[in-house]
Amino acid sequence: MIAESIARQGNWLFRWRSYVLLGFAPLALIVVTQPEPIETYFGRTADIMFESACIALAFVGLAIRAFVVGFVPAGTSGRNTTGQIAETLNTTGLYSLTRNPLYLGNAVIYMAIACFSQNIWFAALMLLFLIVYLERIIATEEQFLAEKFGDAYRIWAAKVPAFLPKLSGWQAPTLPFSLRNVLRREYSGFFAIILVFFVLDQSREWLAESKTVVDPDWLAALAFGALAYVLLRWAKKRTSLLDVAGR
Repeated sequence: MIAESIARQGNWLFRWRSYVLLGFAPLALIVVTQPEPIETYFGRTADIMFESACIALAFVGLAIRAFVVGFVPAGTSGRNTTGQIAETLNTTGLYSLTRNPLYLGNAVIYMAIACFSQNIWFAALMLLFLIVYLERIIATEEQFLAEKFGDAYRIWAAKVPAFLPKLSGWQAPTLPFSLRNVLRREYSGFFAIILVFFVLDQSREWLAESKTVVDPDWLAALAFGALAYVLLRWAKKRTSLLDVAGR
């Protein structure tokens, strides 16, 4: 049956979702061997403005994730990969506007990175992939939630769209915002964004433009991201500084 096939695919994608996108690495390598079309046709200033917009958009995606994670209780909206976990049903905050705000944030980040490549086919392929990928993961997760929470889930799902957020019906989160929870759970995503942009930009400089000197601005950004990653990971693993009761 088609539904069962989608469920199996969704379970597999859910388990390996942190690695599936690595399949785009060979395509990205091909893309960065080509000169930047915006700089070629519109000049350096236009190129810098476009790249800056893509970077800003990626951090908008991370901000969406942070806004979700900062309010959620423990046992929900996690990074678990072995199976579905949901101790409670999130229906407030961004969950009152879209049923999948974390995936929305991820999609914004992925599309920002794809657009940064300045290759329309790469961006189009990423968009197509995300439609198929997210459809299957969301379908699998929602099947689990419907089985666990029953009518409470169905009533909420009937009012709130699956992905693109509605513009009304906001319900304030039940818990206060916790910056420590965001730092504890999103530090790796922060560094990953910086690292991916650094690799894409500098690889194109080396492969397409034969520049062997590392841009000092990019190097500073990478160093800052790496330092933040190391310090926050140490704080998470070795101390209780980022622990928050009930989160």
